Amino acid sequence: MHIINARLRNQEGLHELHLENGLISNIARQTEAPTLGPDDLDAGGNLVVPPFVEPHIHLDATLTAGEPRWNMSGTLFEGIECWGERKVTITEEDTKTRAKKTIQTLAAHGIQHVRTHVDVTDPQLTALKAMLEVREESRHLVDMQIVAFPQEGIESYRNGRELMEEAIRMGADVVGGIPHFEYTRDQGVSSVKFLMDLAERTGCLVDVHCDETDDPHSRFLEVLAEEARSRDMGSRVTASHTTAMGSYDNAYCAKLFRLLGHSGISFVSCPTESIHLQGRFDNFPKRRGVTRVNELLEAGMNVCFGQDSIVDPWYPLGNGNILRVLEAGLHICHMLGYRNLQSALDLVTDNSAKAMALGERYGLERGRPANLLILSADSDYEVIRSQGLPLYSVRGGKVLMKRQMPVVEFFGEQP
Repeated sequence: MHIINARLRNQEGLHELHLENGLISNIARQTEAPTLGPDDLDAGGNLVVPPFVEPHIHLDATLTAGEPRWNMSGTLFEGIECWGERKVTITEEDTKTRAKKTIQTLAAHGIQHVRTHVDVTDPQLTALKAMLEVREESRHLVDMQIVAFPQEGIESYRNGRELMEEAIRMGADVVGGIPHFEYTRDQGVSSVKFLMDLAERTGCLVDVHCDETDDPHSRFLEVLAEEARSRDMGSRVTASHTTAMGSYDNAYCAKLFRLLGHSGISFVSCPTESIHLQGRFDNFPKRRGVTRVNELLEAGMNVCFGQDSIVDPWYPLGNGNILRVLEAGLHICHMLGYRNLQSALDLVTDNSAKAMALGERYGLERGRPANLLILSADSDYEVIRSQGLPLYSVRGGKVLMKRQMPVVEFFGEQP
């Protein structure tokens, strides 16, 4: 397959991509009008990019909003309570059905790489068993990483450590944590050290729900970053949410950023969910409840955006379109300046791939998998402004998804 008239990010002119045996065999600047073969695709001057990446979602909880009740306060903690009530009724089949439906929605929006957190604070590990099967059964649509996520804590949940160990033995790819939800600060610190020990011993990646609160005294990020730095594991570690950073004073952040830079860890922000869940204990002014995304980026750190939830106890909306989250995040984080808009797609492509340690399995380079999107606009700016969805999703050198753009007809006298 050849893709012609492709515009590549940060490059001048039009390009032609050759895909062969599931790999990108060549990328070349077009010097003359190419011939379109029967199996070729014409990008029409639009951007061709690697697939979108979803670095933070909870597929085991997806499509459960309102079951058995709605989160009326809109807080993180009531969401956890609602999920705890729903969790006792889940089955493997129930989990698989909901997860697969959401994966199809993600794939329809150009996502081909997914990191899902799966609740392992369940003695039967029902959701994990289901998601391990979903990972294999959905390989034609997405590559999936599964996080062993202790929703109700490692130290504060009975046998939490043993369940984490078992989840990794069963095949989870990533070690998770939630230190700010443990009963005490000491438990939060010990949970971070335990999960880092587990990841170091097993060679797993790490992705921790860290300081997802407005409380400026929640400072487990410094613990996680120092553990990553001292063990030389920064490239394998992601701190998700870190919303308390939005409430830290600047003096503390100045010190913290020095450590974060030395640690080499990545960050995931879920801006639509954070602005919904956080600030709930404020009167006015109300906090936005997001981490310092732009400041982290300007300090040279790796940051990306995730959707977090789709119709679950924590977030009642969501449709799988990560461009929706990107646009909202740019607004929420005061990132509508010229430079931000010119590189905005990094937040849902390259930066996310780095956080997931995809390495040579990702990107538009010769010899890498022929996984890519043809978008409906010719620049980062225009993709965001128009909220245009991918026209084609190509996976393994074959068309996975094709989108017909809607046609609008006006009737009567026109201006």
